[in-house]
This record gives sequence, C-alpha cells and structure tokens, in this order.
Amino acid sequence: MDFISKNIWFILFLVWGLPLGYYRSKFRKIVYQTDSWLINIKPVFWKEIQGLFGNIYPENAAYKKFRNFYLFYLIIYLLLFIVYVYFDKRV
Repeated sequence: MDFISKNIWFILFLVWGLPLGYYRSKFRKIVYQTDSWLINIKPVFWKEIQGLFGNIYPENAAYKKFRNFYLFYLIIYLLLFIVYVYFDKRV
C-alpha cells in the first residue's frame, strides 16, 4: 500500500496514457485518410491539429465522433498533468 501511495501519480499517468498510442494512431488514420502504419512515424502535424480543433470532414460522422472522444481524452490528460504540477509544488 505504501508503494501505491508514493507512486500514485506515476500509476495514474501510466494507466491513462497506455491507450494514447492507439487513439492517436486511429485519429491520424482518419485525418490523413490512410490505413498505412507509416502515418504513426511521420512528423506531419498541421492537418492533425486542424482536424482536432476544427472540422475538416463535416460530412464524416465517424470522424466527428472520434475527434470529440479524442479531444475529451486529451483534456483529461492535461487536467491530470495540471493537478500533478499543482500538488507536486505543495507537497
């Protein structure tokens, strides 16, 4: 129990961060309209950012649904980080 209390932030980031690679890969495949695994290693970000905060495929319901989910996931990740930074300075 002592290990968990000392490493709670590490455990939270690890558990929440595990599916990040899968979600990002799936989102990039939708945005760039490809099934190639090479999209995961290419450093092309502009269209991905536009797709995350904009609506580049307004007629694609799957894109909009997954974009909203992925944005929610990233916001929770950001909130976890902000809370970690805030509490790390207080302790």
